[in-house]
Amino acid sequence: MKAIVAVDQAWAIGREGRLLCPISADLKRFKELTLGHPVILGRKTLSTFPGGRPLPGRRNLILSRSPGFRVEGAEVFADQETLLAAAPDDSVVIGGESIYRALLDFCDTVYVTKILRTFPADAWFPDLDAAPDWSVAGTEPPLEEKDVAFQYVTYARTAPPRGRD
Repeated sequence: MKAIVAVDQAWAIGREGRLLCPISADLKRFKELTLGHPVILGRKTLSTFPGGRPLPGRRNLILSRSPGFRVEGAEVFADQETLLAAAPDDSVVIGGESIYRALLDFCDTVYVTKILRTFPADAWFPDLDAAPDWSVAGTEPPLEEKDVAFQYVTYARTAPPRGRD
């Protein structure tokens, strides 16, 4: 599995259920990297999508502890084990914080958009720069959009990800 995330310099990812700084170029990249692949997300992340509807062109796998939660056009799983059994290897974890933390050990690649500033936040992604099992596999030159500088960095796991048996 893979993950995709946008973080600030403190590895923050959101505040009050919203992205820190929506960047149109990053949203386009997100679509390019996830279209045609299953996406794994939580119920709260789904609620931030337009109309609270699943992303089109992708199989939406939702992990939710809310009993009886259902959504048309998506598959809902009550526990991590059942979700992992149903998730193909090309799945992409797309958030939020608790989903990233639960599934990062099963990922071999993380596509990170680093926003080159900090924001007030209440949700974070694990700091891959400080994680011994992760290393930078590639970086792209910094970009800027509407006075916001950012950079795409790809991380690769240096130890094998956890098995999904």
